[in-house]
Amino acid sequence: MKEKILEHVEKNKDEIIETSKRFISINSVNPRAGGPGEKEVAEWLESYLKTMKFDEIKRYDAPDDIVEYGFRPNIVAIYKGTSPERTIWFITHMDKVPEGDLSLWDHDPFDPVIKDGKIYGRGAEDNGSSLVATLHGLKTLMDLNIRPKNNIALVFVSDEETGSDYGIKYLVKQGIFDKNDWYYVPDSGNPEGSFIEIAEKSILWLKIVTEGKQAHASAPTVAKNAHRAAIYFAKELDEFLHEKYVAKDPLFNIPFSTFEPTKKEHNVDNINTIPGTDIMYFDCRILPQYDLNEILADVENIKKKYEEKFGVKIHIETPQMEKAPDPTPADHPSVLKLKEAIKELRNIDATVGGIGGGTCAAILREAGLPALVWGTMDHTAHQPNEYIKIEHLIADTKIYAYLMANL
Repeated sequence: MKEKILEHVEKNKDEIIETSKRFISINSVNPRAGGPGEKEVAEWLESYLKTMKFDEIKRYDAPDDIVEYGFRPNIVAIYKGTSPERTIWFITHMDKVPEGDLSLWDHDPFDPVIKDGKIYGRGAEDNGSSLVATLHGLKTLMDLNIRPKNNIALVFVSDEETGSDYGIKYLVKQGIFDKNDWYYVPDSGNPEGSFIEIAEKSILWLKIVTEGKQAHASAPTVAKNAHRAAIYFAKELDEFLHEKYVAKDPLFNIPFSTFEPTKKEHNVDNINTIPGTDIMYFDCRILPQYDLNEILADVENIKKKYEEKFGVKIHIETPQMEKAPDPTPADHPSVLKLKEAIKELRNIDATVGGIGGGTCAAILREAGLPALVWGTMDHTAHQPNEYIKIEHLIADTKIYAYLMANL
């Protein structure tokens, strides 16, 4: 059976590449990041799934007024097993991050390009490579008329990039998952495919809104410079957090907490105006041992110092705040099965650990569901000229097909 699976994937290599290109070509940037959302990519996927041998295909549309069509689509497609004891879920996401500065791209982010053995485009790696690999992994079994023992379900979710309220969190609330089931979330990995993620850090996003008084730049005594206050506040906050929260945990591939200033919103249009409002953000990925509320209390204390110093008001918001759940056990049968598949097909002894990135797996773990994350990737997600190596795409398709056949 193994050789038939490997041969079939190789035989269908061109179709797999074309599916990847089609996914990249659709702009499904998350609407809370300024994009059109997932509707078009969901319609394409649903149409494709109907050409396959699924026993059940169902849509779960989460109501959301931010998009003109009023919902965020989620798709569940089930291939029934011969004598199922559980359902094995493979969960990928349809939304993408914005393309960013177009001048940094070598081509249109939504016009996929193949060059030097790589497929370039927004979503090529995040999360298109795994979406396509799991889709064609299961299609391989269908084409070969292989029915595994357990049910295999593919889940395509919305909203992973901005908190998952309209994606995996919505599906958890629908009660479709069972604690006896297994959950694979192929949304992170390393270039060797040798790392299985079983834990994630806590996530804390800070939105810092500084309010002062706008005035002409030649009259600073009239103004209360929100930008200057924000700069000084952010500098001390950055230094304080890095100096206080210094613990290390070798389970994680970056073994310490990270506190990164990221997005900066527009304040004024011209150089000779002192801004009265300034908005900036921190993305913090924090080891599970730390209390997020203690960190927020520290932020509030430092905030008061700079409100008084500059005569401004600083408001702290938390667009995302997720406490890290307990890890999936390293000896869980789903982990061992994946290790066996990687060893059999690549002769690699995979290791397990944690990451700072946030995936749907953390949300599943929070609900008491055993989830793990794996893939073969070069970590080009969210970057200009994002790509997936074709050899990785095909190799992962083989892993998923072989794994699914033996579940």
